[in-house]
Amino acid sequence: MTKKYFGTDGIRGPINSENINGNMFFKFGLASGTYFKSQKKRKQTAIIAKDTRLSGYTLEPALVSGLASAGMHVYTLGPLPTNGLAMLTKAMKANLGIMITASHNPHNDNGLKLFGPDGMKLSDKIEKKIESLIDKKITKNLSKPEKLGRVKRLETGTKDYIKILKKNFTKEFNLRGLRIVIDCANGAGYKAGPELLRSLGAKVIPIGVSPNGLNINKDCGSTFPQKIRSAVKKYKAHIGISLDGDADRIIMCDERSNIIDGDQIIAALATRWKNKKMLKGGVVGTLMSNYGLEKYFKKEGIKFIRANVGDRYVKEKMQKNKFNLGGEQSGHIILGKFATTGDGLLVALESLFALRKGKKASDFFDKFIKTPQLLKNIEVKDKNIINRSTIKDSIKFASKLMKGRGRILVRKSGTESKIRVMGESDDEALLSKCINIIVKKIK
Repeated sequence: MTKKYFGTDGIRGPINSENINGNMFFKFGLASGTYFKSQKKRKQTAIIAKDTRLSGYTLEPALVSGLASAGMHVYTLGPLPTNGLAMLTKAMKANLGIMITASHNPHNDNGLKLFGPDGMKLSDKIEKKIESLIDKKITKNLSKPEKLGRVKRLETGTKDYIKILKKNFTKEFNLRGLRIVIDCANGAGYKAGPELLRSLGAKVIPIGVSPNGLNINKDCGSTFPQKIRSAVKKYKAHIGISLDGDADRIIMCDERSNIIDGDQIIAALATRWKNKKMLKGGVVGTLMSNYGLEKYFKKEGIKFIRANVGDRYVKEKMQKNKFNLGGEQSGHIILGKFATTGDGLLVALESLFALRKGKKASDFFDKFIKTPQLLKNIEVKDKNIINRSTIKDSIKFASKLMKGRGRILVRKSGTESKIRVMGESDDEALLSKCINIIVKKIK
C-alpha cells in the first residue's frame, strides 16, 4: 500500500496547500500523538523544533494543539537543526520529536519530519499507521478535559545540542588558528553553527544568519555553493561550511575555493575511518552517488552499496548491513558512530577534527576524480507521467545508447513536483544527448 501523506523524507509541500495548512497539522499532531501515546513505553511527551520559515508561526500552534489534544505533553524548542531535534528526542526520553521544516526547499514550502524515541526517522510501517489515524473521525482521538497535555517552551535547545556534539570529541580538540566561513542558509542552524565553532576557538565568518522568514535557502546555503566559494576567497578562509535550511546537509569548500560535495566528504571520511580502523562493514551511498566514488571504493577495498534516495533509506541499509557510514551527494551524511540521521554540523566537526594538525582541506578531500554527471529537474503536474509507455520507451532507448559507457537514472522527486533525470559518463557529448532524449519526451 502506497503512503498518502508521507514522502521520502516526512511530509512536504507548498504552504496552505491541501496537506500543509493549520487544519492538517492539527490532524498530524492528533494522529501522531495518539499513535505514540498508545505505545505506553515512556512518559507521554513530544518535542518540537523548526526552521526559520514564516509559515512556522501558523503551523507550530496547530501541531501543538493536535498533540496536546491527544494527551501528549509538548516542549517547543524554536529554531534548531534537525539532528539536534533527533538527539534531544532521545536524550529527553520523549515519545517522539517533530521537526517543522521543508529542508532545502524555498520559503513557500513547509513540512514535517518525525522521529521516534530512539531518535530515528519513522519506518514506512509506522508512517502508514499514523496515516490511518489522520483520516479517522477527530472526536475518536480527542482526550478528556482532565487528560489534555501541557505545553512548555524550552530555551536551552541550542546549548544542549552543542553540548552533545562536543562530547563526541576529545576535550583537547579546538579550532584555534582556523578561519572558517559558515553559511547557515538563513535557516535552522543560524544560531547553533557559529556558536559551536566559536566555542571551539575558531575565527568565524558567518553568512546566511539573518533569517526574516522569507530568505531561507535563497541564494545561499548548500543548494547555492557559489556563496561559500566567494566568501572563502574573499576572507582567505581555511575552509567553508555550507548548510541547508534545516542543517542536516553540508557542502564544503577548501582553501582553494573548490566546492566539496557529499560524495567527496564521504570518500575522505571513509578513508580516514578505514585507516583508523573505525569503519565498520563499508559505506552506503544512493542511486545518485557518483560512479567515480564507487570506483574509488573498489580500488581502496571498501565495500560500497547503494540505497534509494533519502537519508532514511541510507540509514535503514546501514542498520541492515551493520555499516557505520553512509550518505548522499547532496550532503546528507550519517555518521553512525555518533548520530541517527544527517547532521551538517557533526560532519563539519568530524572533518575539522581530521584537519586539526594543520592538514589542508584541499589535500584531505582530494580522493577521486568525479565521473561527469548531468542532472536535470523537470517540473510536472503529475509525477506519475514517469509511468507512461512513451516515457519508458525513451528511457530504454537512452539507456541502450549509454550501455557500457555510463548509466541513466530517472526518478520522481520525493519532496517536490519534479522528475529528476540523471546520467553519468566520461563521454559528455553522449551523456548530454541521452539526457535530452528523455527530458524532451517528458516536457
